[in-house]
Amino acid sequence: MPQTKPRVALFVTCLVDLYRPSVGFAAIRLLEQAGCLVEVPPTQTCCGQPAYNSGDRATARDLARAVVDAFAGYDYVVAPSGSCAGMIAHHYPGLFADDPTYRGRAEALAARTHELVSFLTDVMGMESVAARYEGIVAYHDSCSGLREMGVREQPRRLLAGMRGLTLRELSEPEVCCGFGGTFCVKYPDISTRMVADKVRDIRATGADTLLAGDLGCLLNMAGRLRREGAPLRVRHVAEVLAGMTETAPIGEAPPR
Repeated sequence: MPQTKPRVALFVTCLVDLYRPSVGFAAIRLLEQAGCLVEVPPTQTCCGQPAYNSGDRATARDLARAVVDAFAGYDYVVAPSGSCAGMIAHHYPGLFADDPTYRGRAEALAARTHELVSFLTDVMGMESVAARYEGIVAYHDSCSGLREMGVREQPRRLLAGMRGLTLRELSEPEVCCGFGGTFCVKYPDISTRMVADKVRDIRATGADTLLAGDLGCLLNMAGRLRREGAPLRVRHVAEVLAGMTETAPIGEAPPR
């Protein structure tokens, strides 16, 4: 663990900002518990991934420039999303390969950008959390978090040590849920089949709670679970690790 408190900027992400602010607050609590000084740059925007994946490099570069500017000067940049973290860490340098003004800055930002749970464990040395959770939990590995950011064992280690929590593995935890950002819009029939297969695997575990580290995946799977009438609670892993489960599960109406 670093000897002095690192200055960490939270990249909130569009989906957290618009659909699930509780994930952002949970991330802040966890980062502070790990000994970080946390700031949320007010001028941050979308990371540009939707435009990038759609082939609109001009828009992606414009958005990326704003992110590079907004997150300059911090020791680390942390996102509660392997997808957004992966965009910054792996694709920003290529976006500015021919831009002498931003190339070095993009490379520097990429090097200090991390997914939330991997940052807590791998950089800050967090080995356990104080929160308790009563439930049987299944964990889904998001594609970008797993394949771009190397996030797999880190959330499982923290979850396995929580009081009251039982962790059960899916038979195919690393298989895509079918969301894929714009993929689910371009190929809805394929996406629907993929999420149906994923939900079948989730339900077979007997878990009462589904966790993951990317809100896009969670919204997709929660929607399918609700349509099937499955009584699983769906949450971002940060909410459970932080002990912030007062907000209604994803896809459920808040209590009146």
